[in-house]
Amino acid sequence: MAFHVAELWRYPVKSLAGERLTDAMVGFNGIPGDRTVWVRGPEGVRTSRIHHRLLGLHATAGSGGEALIDGLPWDDPESLARVKAAAGDDAWLEASDVLDRFDILPLLVATDGAVAAFGRDVRRLRPNIVIEGIDGLAERSWHGVALQVGDAVVGMRQVRGRCVMTTFDPDTLEQDHGVLRRIVDEFDGRFALDCYVIESGRIAVGDPFDVLGPWTLADDAARRQLGGMVRPASAPA
Repeated sequence: MAFHVAELWRYPVKSLAGERLTDAMVGFNGIPGDRTVWVRGPEGVRTSRIHHRLLGLHATAGSGGEALIDGLPWDDPESLARVKAAAGDDAWLEASDVLDRFDILPLLVATDGAVAAFGRDVRRLRPNIVIEGIDGLAERSWHGVALQVGDAVVGMRQVRGRCVMTTFDPDTLEQDHGVLRRIVDEFDGRFALDCYVIESGRIAVGDPFDVLGPWTLADDAARRQLGGMVRPASAPA
């Protein structure tokens, strides 16, 4: 198949390294278990934008869907000790299922063509879905369209503005400010696609991908009124 899902990612603890998946049931809140635990401090949520050593901790989901940190339950004292070492002695962990646990929208989609242009490890971009078979920066023409990803349909709202998190090597945590400078100078400071779910469905690595027709807020309202029966028309060949 020409276009297909190459990778799926979930980040059970916000700002920690994530885990690769083979499949996931994607709903209106994104991938279940994604960013359901936060690192917090007295000032609010703490992220690896400031506390970059959080990227050195690995978050996965257990058999029951619970968040794990380096293989330990997130609420285990040792998990908290590791988080404090990375984010400060006054940090704590907190579970949350509110929508604003996502920085922008529930899904971030990257394509292999754009990642090749980026020239760095895709993990720096922290995508949920990576699509293969796309030429260059073609994804930037998808603003306001619906995308078929496996059984799900997602809407692309914008190309995401990037931050300092892209400058840290996901393995060594060494920082290279040139990564973000290049994103700003060559890619308008933006990379990967902020997406929301139009129709829930299962997505698996290897599933087909297609660009469908335009999708607007009016289409979204009509879909809700008709019980989800409205779908975008396929784009012209």
